[in-house]
Amino acid sequence: MIEVNWRGVFPAVPTQFREDFSLDIDATIRHIDVLLKAGVHGLVMLGTVGENCSVEFHEKIELLKAVVSHVNKRVPVLTGVAEYTTALACRFAEAAQDAGVDGLMVMPAMVYKSDKRETIAYFRTVAKATDLPIMIYNNPPAYGVDITPEMFAEMADEPKFVAIKESSGDVRRFTDIANLCGDRYILFCGVDDLILESVAAGAVGWVAGLFNAFPEEGMLLWNSLMQGDFEKARKVYRWFMPLLHFDSHPKLVQLIKLAMAEKGYGREFTRPPRLSLEGEEREWALRVIRQAIETSPCKP
Repeated sequence: MIEVNWRGVFPAVPTQFREDFSLDIDATIRHIDVLLKAGVHGLVMLGTVGENCSVEFHEKIELLKAVVSHVNKRVPVLTGVAEYTTALACRFAEAAQDAGVDGLMVMPAMVYKSDKRETIAYFRTVAKATDLPIMIYNNPPAYGVDITPEMFAEMADEPKFVAIKESSGDVRRFTDIANLCGDRYILFCGVDDLILESVAAGAVGWVAGLFNAFPEEGMLLWNSLMQGDFEKARKVYRWFMPLLHFDSHPKLVQLIKLAMAEKGYGREFTRPPRLSLEGEEREWALRVIRQAIETSPCKP
């Protein structure tokens, strides 16, 4: 296996847009500075929260080049790979490597629901396209393709597959993967409202969503878990949970960006077909966000 130092909190960074929906790289980088100041251990660009499928190919590469240059190796920078065909995924992976990223977070091919044989072939082919280490992203609720523990065991002979972002919603998967594969993979939790349970089951990393809006509180939770202070972690987790539920909502991108806007960390603009929240839905989200701000465990 390729050796990497992927541990800790890797926020799934939102991509910032202007009001006319044009790409705002400067605003994205300003937010990255907030995350770096908070002490994150890595960054994941262009994941689901980064609106990968709403960003043009050339914009993705422009963004990655700017982020890699700005971060300047302070933490690993990964990029999501979310394309419709195997060939396009390979092409993007090659371009991302040329842009200087440290690794790939590879999702199954978009739209088509591949079977086991097709899914494994897809991941193996993308792995051959570059020299980069890969985090395989399993999120069957979102993408309709389930990468089972048995499939991870079958793919364990590919040294570029170093980590798993497990987002099935079934925390038992961490134990099943460990029982089949030992410590072959670095295990990341990809569901915010399962982070405490996932760490207890063996996850050593967190691809985090709501961390983008509440970085101090996110680090407090993570550090409490890493120090084994589960009493403190439970208290923070219970405070955090109404927000963390946003990460499992179909409109997680809009919700996270709204929370960031309320905290002054960015703007809530998303590219259509995603639209900003309105009416009762918006009022509900703002109540949750503002209550969290008012009762934050990090509040002076």
